[in-house]
Amino acid sequence: MGRVRIVEDLEECSYLWGKHFPLERVFDFWEFRWCFSDAYSREASFIVYEEGGALKGLLPLSRIQETGAYAYFPGETWEGKTWIEQNKIIINCENVLPALIEAVPAKANIRYLCTTPHFGELPETGGGVVSYDETDYYFQPAVHDYSYENYLASFPGKSRKKILAEVNAIKAKGLEVRINDLKDVDTLYRMNLDNFGSQSFFYDPRFLNGFERMIAFLDSRGMLRIVTLIVGGKIAAVDVGGTWNKHTVFLGGGTHRDFPGIAKLINLYHMEWACQEKLVEMDFLCGDFGWKERFRLSQRHLFQIDKQRAYKKYSVEDIERPRLHV
Repeated sequence: MGRVRIVEDLEECSYLWGKHFPLERVFDFWEFRWCFSDAYSREASFIVYEEGGALKGLLPLSRIQETGAYAYFPGETWEGKTWIEQNKIIINCENVLPALIEAVPAKANIRYLCTTPHFGELPETGGGVVSYDETDYYFQPAVHDYSYENYLASFPGKSRKKILAEVNAIKAKGLEVRINDLKDVDTLYRMNLDNFGSQSFFYDPRFLNGFERMIAFLDSRGMLRIVTLIVGGKIAAVDVGGTWNKHTVFLGGGTHRDFPGIAKLINLYHMEWACQEKLVEMDFLCGDFGWKERFRLSQRHLFQIDKQRAYKKYSVEDIERPRLHV
């Protein structure tokens, strides 16, 4: 018979994360997520399922103070939704998932979950429904034998001709590429805010604070990648990403309104670099935004758990409630 407990002590949460989550990409670093947890002042709440003294299940959550609901750690919400993707639940035996969900103390929307065999047929479990969330778009150079030319050849002829004509017209104005210049990040923020206004993630000072901390962390570990395109002496586009274990994820970007088509150019630059570096994968996150399918990116479903009712004691034995910290 198993036992479920809820861990709120940050040191133990950090230990559990480091011990049980494999470091496959930048999202998997505790320090990456802590940047946002601290910026939002979130309360960690890790649901742990143990059996025979061994951990069999782990669902890392944060309490969202504004609503009292829970989201995947670190709970960096924007308009009620979290941002970090490729989230994982540790499930080491069958029937653990219902116990973990049942133990969540209140309503929860747990998004961007990677696939796991224990999701099965997307069953209703523990008062929460496991369902498809959004589509993640990614590029794997090996599919094209690490050849940028092969990648371009995968486009329909008319589409390829149109895109290349557009980007070549920009290059003809004088293109310079600058890599990893930290001062360009401020330009990224400004362009993103100019384009999206209050709909920009950076409009929320908490997210901006967490993003700046994240950049400092990635830079300190040699994982930061900033790509800046300068056209005719003027910054036209800036993208920020992180690379670990031959996996790169692009985390934010901004383009200048004076350079229509510049987003196509910087994205093609990323693809060419991924082929040159023989990356395993380059992740462009969820949301098509009018270009990802056109650029022949691969797709995969991510999942979510939407629990709409509050805590009810689970029958495995008991759920140890965390002690209040004075």
